[in-house]
Amino acid sequence: MKRVMFVCKRNSCRSQMAEGFARTLGKDKISVTSSGLEASRVHPTAVEVMSEIGIDITDQTSKQLSDFKAENYDAVISLCGCGVNLPEAWVLRDVFEDWQLDDPDGQPVETFHRVRDEIKERVAKLVETLS
Repeated sequence: MKRVMFVCKRNSCRSQMAEGFARTLGKDKISVTSSGLEASRVHPTAVEVMSEIGIDITDQTSKQLSDFKAENYDAVISLCGCGVNLPEAWVLRDVFEDWQLDDPDGQPVETFHRVRDEIKERVAKLVETLS
């Protein structure tokens, strides 16, 4: 089973939604974790827009990338264009992608919906590729 790390700046919106989708769409196919260059909180609006489509991310927590080891992951996905700020070991995994999605934090709920839907589409393709 492939191990995937979703990483973002603060591990509060995009990477949390990606983790939620990957746990659901990749159930029994991939193993998934999310983290940030710094830890913060799981954004309440991210929790809300995921629950609207039946995915509960209330048990997820914001974690710092430095708490993990790159060699424990097969695929690393940056959701914010932060790939340039990642330690080299993370960028050199078998699969590395930098999705560069808009940060919905501080934006209207419509932005959260759009970014959520973009993440769902990309995670579905990723699960298909990795499994």
